[in-house]
Amino acid sequence: MTTTTIAKVVLTPRERQVIEGLAAGDALAAVARDLKIREGTAAGYLKLAKNKLHGVSETAPAVAVGYATEAITRPPLLDPGTLFLPREQRDLVPLIARGMAAAQMATELDRPVTDVRADGRGLLATLQARNRSHPINRAWQFQVLTAGQVIAWLC
Repeated sequence: MTTTTIAKVVLTPRERQVIEGLAAGDALAAVARDLKIREGTAAGYLKLAKNKLHGVSETAPAVAVGYATEAITRPPLLDPGTLFLPREQRDLVPLIARGMAAAQMATELDRPVTDVRADGRGLLATLQARNRSHPINRAWQFQVLTAGQVIAWLC
């Protein structure tokens, strides 16, 4: 049995605050306002953080990698037994975490893109998520997404 590990990621406090704010479902403008910095400055911190988080280009994978590498504070876990998540929606979580678009997910799952989009909207509603990075936070809390899954696609 082999164990795969990935390098530790260290973010500056501001980079971490920006990623954590986005993971909580806030828009970049709201995160910047809360941190009392300009939105462009927050965007700069986000770009630097994504580069450090294994060069991901989207915010959802940055959150997933941040949690997996413990570069950002992991949210408190919730009882997965309290969440009913249909298989079609559950299947989308790791793909969203990888930053895939609906068409890519449809190809990966061999499903019509319209069904994937509908299930994506259902997933956001079920997890009470406000944007594409927030379901990563919520899936992590309900243990639908794990560090092992994220590390597997990083390696």
